[in-house]
Amino acid sequence: MSDDAPDTRLAPLLLDPTRLRIVATLLAAGEVEFGFVRDRVGLTDSALSKQVRSLAGSGLVESRRERHGPARRSWLRLTHGGREQVETHVRALRDIAARAAE
Repeated sequence: MSDDAPDTRLAPLLLDPTRLRIVATLLAAGEVEFGFVRDRVGLTDSALSKQVRSLAGSGLVESRRERHGPARRSWLRLTHGGREQVETHVRALRDIAARAAE
């Protein structure tokens, strides 16, 4: 691949740093509660919900809700395809950084 050709391994949706932080959290943690991701990434509930809808709409993330006493809790995780896409994206970023350091 030439230095000026775009790397097709990069997922355009994950070029946004906020979405990349969300999926990186899910990659490391597996299925986690919505509040954990919110606190880890430093977003409001509404901002995280918007990002999750975007990621879920692209098939990267799944969410499920369960009743926990009188409240409902949401859980997030990467889909199988989402995990593969994130891992490919991260490898591409590492390759780009390594080439830049040469």
